[in-house]
Amino acid sequence: MNARAKNALYALLLILTMLAVWKYRQSQRPEPIHLEGQTMATTYHITYFDETARNFQAAVDSLLVEVNRSINTYDSSSEISRFNRSARSFRFERLHFYEPLRASLKVVTGSMGAYDPTVMPLVNAWGFGPREIDRPDTAEILAIREFVGFEKISFNTDSVWKSNPRVQLDFGGIGQGYGADVIANFLRQRGVENFFVELGGEGVASGRNLGENRLWEIGILDPNSDSMNQFFRATATLKDKAFSTSGNYFNYRDVDGRKYSHTIDPETGFPVQRALLSATVFASDCAIADAWATAFMCMGHERGITLLKDHPELEVYFVFTSAEGISTYTSQTLKEHLTAGR
Repeated sequence: MNARAKNALYALLLILTMLAVWKYRQSQRPEPIHLEGQTMATTYHITYFDETARNFQAAVDSLLVEVNRSINTYDSSSEISRFNRSARSFRFERLHFYEPLRASLKVVTGSMGAYDPTVMPLVNAWGFGPREIDRPDTAEILAIREFVGFEKISFNTDSVWKSNPRVQLDFGGIGQGYGADVIANFLRQRGVENFFVELGGEGVASGRNLGENRLWEIGILDPNSDSMNQFFRATATLKDKAFSTSGNYFNYRDVDGRKYSHTIDPETGFPVQRALLSATVFASDCAIADAWATAFMCMGHERGITLLKDHPELEVYFVFTSAEGISTYTSQTLKEHLTAGR
């Protein structure tokens, strides 16, 4: 056998060896475990990799029931509903009331009140709460502003107080993110390192997608989407990050032909009318990302971009209207992980 033939044979053997190794690695990839269900008037989807293939469906559902019993305003027996009906103080006994309060205080302070969970009376007045409202009463809205402001409550690890019986809490701007954190922490405590939790469009990505041998990826919905036709404005790769997108896609009220955003400005008492169409926030935990996404929708992209200088722990992707049409803003550190969809 001459040298040329030997080289060709060696090359063929090398290719066959590489193919065999690739097939072996493919066969060794773990199978993902998928969980899904309904909670907080939305759905959740979980993908994780576990060497012993444990199924945590029942445990996850039980955890989410407990979260709802603490902070779901649509449940009249939940702790937050009981606090809202209380005259002054309320002692909570469940595990999931204090942490949303603590996270809320952090974002209320950081956003200078753009996010404020005491907007519940305004949410109700505009018909976005548990009770239906045919038409907002402007006089009532202006009066309600007197009872909105996070400084009107105090709390410690087991109790919360209000300065006036009409002060109420609404964790709608942080609750889904907090629920995703609860699931993520549960998985971590059981030694699961590679998982993706999505609850109502926000969630937590940890480790890698071992089934496809790549980082986790999310799509950021284009604001021009509707409930029937949805497409992505951009995609982002994630590792050990939480994410949340807030936008006025489908949640609004139509009164006399005018659309009212579900995001209420705590300062004015009225739905926000900003050029900002959607705000996607990446942070270390989902409750913080969720609350900040709400805050940015309230304050708008210009003020938000300025405020980000004091919050390097956050990464954002804003979509907003401009003289050129639809424009975007991406945090510098996020750019290498984000791909425009169109």
